[in-house]
Amino acid sequence: MSFDTLDKTGPTAGKTPGALDPSPLLVVPRRRYGQWIAAVVVLALLAGVVQSVVRNEAFQWNVVGDYFTSASVLRGLWLSLWLTAVVMALGFALGALLAVMRLSANPVLRAVSWGYVWLFRSVPILVQLLFWFNIGALYPQILGVRTVDLLGPVTIAVIGLTLHEAAYAAEVVRGGILSVEHGQIEAAQALGFGRLRCWRRIVLPQAMRFIVPPAGNMLIGTLKGTSIISVIAVQDLLYSVQLVYHRTYQVIPLLLVATLWYTVVTSVLSVGQHYVEKYYARGAEQRR
Repeated sequence: MSFDTLDKTGPTAGKTPGALDPSPLLVVPRRRYGQWIAAVVVLALLAGVVQSVVRNEAFQWNVVGDYFTSASVLRGLWLSLWLTAVVMALGFALGALLAVMRLSANPVLRAVSWGYVWLFRSVPILVQLLFWFNIGALYPQILGVRTVDLLGPVTIAVIGLTLHEAAYAAEVVRGGILSVEHGQIEAAQALGFGRLRCWRRIVLPQAMRFIVPPAGNMLIGTLKGTSIISVIAVQDLLYSVQLVYHRTYQVIPLLLVATLWYTVVTSVLSVGQHYVEKYYARGAEQRR
């Protein structure tokens, strides 16, 4: 039997010699056994950790439940939230001013802004708070008023945290402004936009897309950073639970109370940050 006869009667009958088979190829995904084994191991370890935490009587979960919504803890939580809101508002207001100064054509304003950011980012926040707490040793009176009467612990906390956060907020705002192409500003000015209107309608809406993510991280960091003011006897969330366990010696369960509240609040803030980022990124998503 000749090759021509085989070609006419075999599986390639009717096909041009040398032509590719048009039938689709069966694609078999690669089996990644290592990933599945690693996932099973991680889940087993995680289950073991959760079980040990839940069943370990040393954590005293009944004590955690008793103090989780106690009046003293809720007062400390409210003060932490209030401080976070005030510090972020004042810090970003001052930070925006510093960012504008840094972008100014005036060399004096640029130097002052740079020096402020350099100084307050160089000194640890704990050192700054302790310095403000002992400011009475340098200035016993300010405007004829005793410093002890003028600057209480809460006021010192607001001043110290605000000045510290403003240095970081200035860089966040400056980075967001620099992310906007200068050609858009020139185009808006060519269309007759005033300087203020140009910033409000052109620069800020685009800059917010780059400002919001680090600002959200700063917000969460400021909330957790308020715990450091316990060193100057401000009764925030951490200091409130410390007062309790100094009296009851139930250190672990009271620290768990503070940990759970910080976790709950930061989770809520993270969800809010996600939706704010999505709102300001809607224009960029439409262009993709």
